[in-house]
Amino acid sequence: MKFSSALVFSACTSVAFGHTIFQKVSVNGQDQGQLKGVRATNSNNPITNLNDGGMACNNNLQYKDNNIINIPAGARVGAWWGHVIGGPQGSNDPDHPIAASHKGPTMFYMAKVDNAASTGTSGLKWFKVAEEGLSGSKWGVDTMIANGGWQYFNMPMCVASGNYLLRVEILALHSAYSAGGAQVYVGCAQINVTGGGSSTPSNTVSFPGAYKSSDPGITLNIYSGTLPNNGGKPYTIPGPAVSTFPSSCSGSSQPPSNTSQTPSQPSSGAGAALYAQCGGTGWTGPTTCVEGTCKASNEYYSQCLP
Repeated sequence: MKFSSALVFSACTSVAFGHTIFQKVSVNGQDQGQLKGVRATNSNNPITNLNDGGMACNNNLQYKDNNIINIPAGARVGAWWGHVIGGPQGSNDPDHPIAASHKGPTMFYMAKVDNAASTGTSGLKWFKVAEEGLSGSKWGVDTMIANGGWQYFNMPMCVASGNYLLRVEILALHSAYSAGGAQVYVGCAQINVTGGGSSTPSNTVSFPGAYKSSDPGITLNIYSGTLPNNGGKPYTIPGPAVSTFPSSCSGSSQPPSNTSQTPSQPSSGAGAALYAQCGGTGWTGPTTCVEGTCKASNEYYSQCLP
């Protein structure tokens, strides 16, 4: 799918600068394509009403196809945000992927479904698979900006195989000092987990319903008192805790295949590429990394991570 930057920018000049839209997914470093398997809106405005039905996957979804993205259990998954559909618009888009002032946590949720391409969002039960809040003075949004719009997580090895909606969220807190000030940026991807186990977490929530304005991570002044936030108190990310999974997977069959899911290995033989496999059960390829560090995702699979 191709976009004209000039046309896209012209169509979006009325929307607020500094905001953002979730637009695509990567799997083990491989970009899956602009808007492929993604439910996205053309508006980069946030949701501020926590009871809005769009809290699941957003409202007015102009972009939705029938693609379902295959993701091996244990894979490194990326979600990419951009200020407008189609990517940064040169010098006229200084706030890509989002204004640096929009500090706050980033999160990933998943909901098990029968068919990710056709399912609605009503009644779904969401479990959290990853989050990044505040570490020192660095927020999850700061990490996303430093990554050029990408936020990442490792797909749990033992999560049950099958179709899911993957919910990607940014919570901007720069105006959250009163109820209704927090800004939720959200979108969903249609995915199919392969080679997983049989684990389905029970600590699920509903959207809307998971967040309340009285939650300590929703309404607060991140600039009050001693930085980093809220008079020096630790920041509490809203929603459930990140789900935990068994260390071994009953029902899983093979370690994830990387034949078509990871970048090609460097021809020099010096090591594995970023996000490529670098170790694991039966692995005979490179065990060092051209970029990043070889880290174990599970007992079967190690990959080069930043």
